[in-house]
Amino acid sequence: MIDLDITDGIARITLDAPERLNALGPDDLRALDAAYADAEAAGVRALVLRGQGRAFCAGRDIAGVDPATDDVSGYLDGLVTPLLRRIADFPAPTFAAAQGACLGVGLGLLIATDVVYVADDAKVGSPFAALGAALDSGGHWLLVSRLGPHRALDLIYSGRLLSGAEAVAGGLFSRALPADALRQEVDAAAAAAASGATQAFLASKRIVSRLRDGSLDLWGSVAAENAAQAALRDTDDYREGFRAFQEKRKPGFTGH
Repeated sequence: MIDLDITDGIARITLDAPERLNALGPDDLRALDAAYADAEAAGVRALVLRGQGRAFCAGRDIAGVDPATDDVSGYLDGLVTPLLRRIADFPAPTFAAAQGACLGVGLGLLIATDVVYVADDAKVGSPFAALGAALDSGGHWLLVSRLGPHRALDLIYSGRLLSGAEAVAGGLFSRALPADALRQEVDAAAAAAASGATQAFLASKRIVSRLRDGSLDLWGSVAAENAAQAALRDTDDYREGFRAFQEKRKPGFTGH
């Protein structure tokens, strides 16, 4: 079950199937995609993704799946990848709060999110060694780009999972926090972003995306920054930010 709440310009999407550790079947992925589409249509200025219960998301729901006839391409290519692209391209800052298991497609959801806070004792990595399957949903890219090929393959071959604290220390995610502080801290970060200069944040989000996929080098990123500043000059928030700084007051950004 996927729950969507929109309050004060912030969308909160909750994976709400704690009895199965929020594992995602095809219908869940469709519902999650629809929730992001609804949040985008509502024009929210920040979005929070979280999981109910003791896990964020244990990955794919394989209950009842026959491996002999499994349409794995339909699941990954047809459902998971389009969803991850929608999350990565969401037109507002996105945040995730992750506790417990963050595995498989659950890990992919975090990779596609802008800012990820994890519980100190979260479990992150590749459990696929015991399944005869390969790590998916962008997991190879995350582990290799942050930890290097040797540590990535060590984790994949062994099936050892990183704690949330280890994952943050390795540069995989943003912050590791006590589990009981996770939602409060993420909500505060989302609220701060929702009251900020949305268009400037999106400009940075686009530049970071291009740096991540390798389409920008140093001087390309400088050129992209220059172009972003020139475009932002015509926004209400740019003018408000300058005036507020000159007048020594807190800016009142509208997101435009």
